[in-house]
Amino acid sequence: MRHIRGIARAIAATVVIGTSVTGGTAYAAQADENYAALGDSFASGTGTRDYFEDSGDCLRSPKAYPQLWADAHGAASFTFDACSGATTDDLNADQLGSLSADTTLVTVQIGGNDIGFANVIQGCLLGSDENCDSAVTDGETATRDELPAKLDATYEGIRSAAPNADIVVVGYPRINSTGDCGIPGFSETKRERINKGADVLAEVISERAEAAGFTYADPRSAFDGHGVCGDPEWINGPSTPLQESFHPNVTGHAEGYLPVVESAIG
Repeated sequence: MRHIRGIARAIAATVVIGTSVTGGTAYAAQADENYAALGDSFASGTGTRDYFEDSGDCLRSPKAYPQLWADAHGAASFTFDACSGATTDDLNADQLGSLSADTTLVTVQIGGNDIGFANVIQGCLLGSDENCDSAVTDGETATRDELPAKLDATYEGIRSAAPNADIVVVGYPRINSTGDCGIPGFSETKRERINKGADVLAEVISERAEAAGFTYADPRSAFDGHGVCGDPEWINGPSTPLQESFHPNVTGHAEGYLPVVESAIG
């Protein structure tokens, strides 16, 4: 238990969906798509353990779904702006500069850090089932009461900066699987409660995406059975380095996220 407590406290500091850095990295490709990928660590590829050297604390990965899509389908240009730790405010300040009237495709995944993802994980790893329920409830309250306006402003900023682009809003998976689990204290009750919170987040993000006229890509079904404690896991449990914890791994991006995003883009 002492080991798990140490992991949980460190995760609270590093597993924010981790520190936002201004600016992205552009990668040359082919064809006629001008693609920009925006968002937080779920979009940057934190959890894959393989990062571009010049991405710094943003932890952008060549194995993240945006890079995989660009590699598979080609683009006249690809700008990878997603950054570990980003909130909607960070995205608005730091990730819109590469967008223009020439941008034809944008994917955006944001919102988890705004509603306290790390606090939920810490509360559920360290506390009782009741503590976990309280932490998730706080996150759900922020999701319903605060996140809609933040998403609306962010989506408006994206549309203004990229008036001619197709825009795909990418959601978050349920991060846990049920059944046997080797993580001490991480009960099935806690895992189910976190997953219910993910459903609330999906409901709000999908509603705001639809209101903005954007396409919503929902990864929840794709990840069913493959969350933390799943077989096989597509989302890391407590890990070393800690920043890898509770984020999709290489398989999660390639077999979970990529097909969902491909289907949404069409």
